[in-house]
Order: sequence, then C-alpha cells, then structure tokens
Amino acid sequence: MTRRRFDWPDLLFGFFLIAVAAGTFAATWRLSGGTAADMGPGYMPRAIALVLLAFGAFFAARGFRRAYAGIERVQLRPILGVGVSVGVFALLIESASLAAASFASIVIAAVASRESRFFEVILFGLFITAGAVLLFVKALALPVAIWPW
Repeated sequence: MTRRRFDWPDLLFGFFLIAVAAGTFAATWRLSGGTAADMGPGYMPRAIALVLLAFGAFFAARGFRRAYAGIERVQLRPILGVGVSVGVFALLIESASLAAASFASIVIAAVASRESRFFEVILFGLFITAGAVLLFVKALALPVAIWPW
C-alpha cells in the first residue's frame, strides 16, 4: 500500500477557502472599505474574506506538507441526533415554550453519544434550560414564552 504524497482533503479545502475569499474580494471591489472607526459597506465582507484567505493558506500549506492520513468512517448517530435536536427545538420554540424546547432538544441531542447517562442528561438539561430562561427571558428581555401554559 502506497501513501499519498499530499493530504488532498486539506489541500482542496484550503483551495476552496482561497477561492471563496477571492470571490468575495472580486464581488466587493467597488464598495468603499473605510476604516475601523468609519466602516464602509465593503469593510466587513473584506475583513471576513481576509480571515478566510488566511485559513485557506494555512490548510493548503498543511495539505502540501503532510501525507494523507485517512478519514474516519462517517457516524450517522451523532449527525442525526444533533440534526433532529435542532429541528425539534425549531418546531417547539413557538408552540411549546423556551423551557420545553430547550429541555427536549438537549435530551434528544444526548442520543448522539453512546456515553450519555440518563441522570446526567436530565440534570444537565435542567441546568441549561434554566440558564437559557435566565439569559434570554430575564437578562435580554426577549418576548419568548417560558412555559407552555
């Protein structure tokens, strides 16, 4: 078995980020940039594109330096667990309430890991739900129902 000379996933990801940054620079070249104190409409897109360009250069350089190490097999359980958790939160936040949506999404997300323990998940869910209520309803005064009734 021969090892590949380049780490192609990192190399291609780096080139992709560089291409996105170049596209952003090309799309915003007519917008005024301004300064940090007086930002123009092109300031933030270019700043983000510059960060993308730096990450792209990093990944491309790392792809050239390292040999391909391989990628783990995709695990569906974490992807589905977190995806369903986000979907349940989105569906429940208006109809059920913040507390019910938060708690349900945390319990469903716990299914994503085989290491989750029932008591720990329930305790963690209660604390995070309380924190979400305190932050969003009490501290930020968002108009979100806390309880379904």
